[in-house]
Amino acid sequence: MDLLNGRLKLRHLVLVNAIAEQGSVLGAAEALHLAQPAATRSLRELESLLRVRLFDRRPRGVVPTVHGKVFVEHARSVLAELRRVGERFEELADGSSGSVTVGTLLAGSNVLLPRAILALKRERPGVVVTVHEAAAETQWPRLLDGELDLVVGRLAPTGLQGLRQIPLLSEPVRLVVRAGHPALRRELRGLADLMEYPWALPVPETALRRELDAAFHDAGLGMPREQVECSNGFTVLALVRHTDMIAAVPDLVAGADRSLAQLPLELERARQRVGVTLPDRPLTPCARLMLEHLRHQAVLIESAAGCDMPGHDGPEGCAAPVDTLHHPSLYG
Repeated sequence: MDLLNGRLKLRHLVLVNAIAEQGSVLGAAEALHLAQPAATRSLRELESLLRVRLFDRRPRGVVPTVHGKVFVEHARSVLAELRRVGERFEELADGSSGSVTVGTLLAGSNVLLPRAILALKRERPGVVVTVHEAAAETQWPRLLDGELDLVVGRLAPTGLQGLRQIPLLSEPVRLVVRAGHPALRRELRGLADLMEYPWALPVPETALRRELDAAFHDAGLGMPREQVECSNGFTVLALVRHTDMIAAVPDLVAGADRSLAQLPLELERARQRVGVTLPDRPLTPCARLMLEHLRHQAVLIESAAGCDMPGHDGPEGCAAPVDTLHHPSLYG
């Protein structure tokens, strides 16, 4: 049955919903400011189109048939979506409310994104923020299709037209272990000195894993003999805290977790460029606000990092310590 051929009208959906709510054609006609004959005629027209009876007459009105219950359910869903469109238009015009849907790439958003969300909510409490966390290959199509307004995380080539990227932060990656790890008592000259320990590695499809593979290759090494591959940051940090595993995590995560100790080895190849990926279409007002707060919080985070560097004595305007918010999404 083709209901998209133009014969089914919006007024049919409104009428059926009103009859179900009022319990009679007369009540529906009065609620919709229609004459009862016009309402009855419209109902018969719809039943003829559907080739089923939608309501049974009873002494005190009408009740939906089996087919009627199904049609009423879907009619209400359609009407609800149309009301939502109207509400969205009003929200966009108002500017004080609305919604923004943000994707995150499992990396680079552990501090930046929560801070930007809190700043946005302080300014516009009525804005609804929805965050979807997934891998890049899942997020890019959703961004193009309009399911997401923007994506925050580690920047990497998308391979797709219609997307643009704005860098916001750059942070190194650190090797971390638990406090008291035996490697902390050794003089470490390179990765070769760490091959006897187990590693918690990102999954192969992540940018960080490719960089670690390159670091091991440059050192003339294969991959660690004992390893666990994981994309979940909570699991990685739990493994490091409770075992002798070594993991590579973003600098902001490494510095925020006091249960972790950093190994004194630099990973020159591994450095996160964190930013925002946007569609070429115009952003909604709420999405523009989110982007503004992401930019501002990125400046504050880098300023805070600068305050901790030699030669900085805590000038006014430095941001709060970066460990005020910590969500261990590590890889992307």
